Amino acid sequence: MDVVERYLAAVSSHDWDTVRACVRDDVVRVGPYRDEYRGCDAYVAFLAELMPALPGYAMDITRVTYAPASRLAFAELAETVIVGGAPLRTEEALVFQLDAAGAIARIDIFIKTDGPR
Repeated sequence: MDVVERYLAAVSSHDWDTVRACVRDDVVRVGPYRDEYRGCDAYVAFLAELMPALPGYAMDITRVTYAPASRLAFAELAETVIVGGAPLRTEEALVFQLDAAGAIARIDIFIKTDGPR
C-alpha cells in the first residue's frame, strides 16, 4: 500500500518511468481548477513539461491515508515554488482512486484557499 508515496516521490524527482508504473493507462487527473488530463501519456507529458519549469519546487507530505475497503487513498501535502523571488506555499489534499491491482486510476486535487474577507 505504498503506491501513493511512490507516485509523489516520483513526481518530485521527475522520475516519469515510476509515475507511469504507478498509474493506469487510462488514468484521469482532475486539478484544482477542474483542468483534466486523461490517459497516462497525456498526464505524464503534462507533468514532464510542468515540473522542471517550477522554480524552487518542493513538496512536503504531511500524511498519506489509505482506505482499502473503498480503494481510496488521501494525501495531505504542501507544494512550494518561488514566485517573484519569494516562496509561495500551497496546501493541498489529493484523493486517489485505486484499482483492484493497486494502481492509481484517478487523482483529484484540491487546494486550501483563504476564507472570505
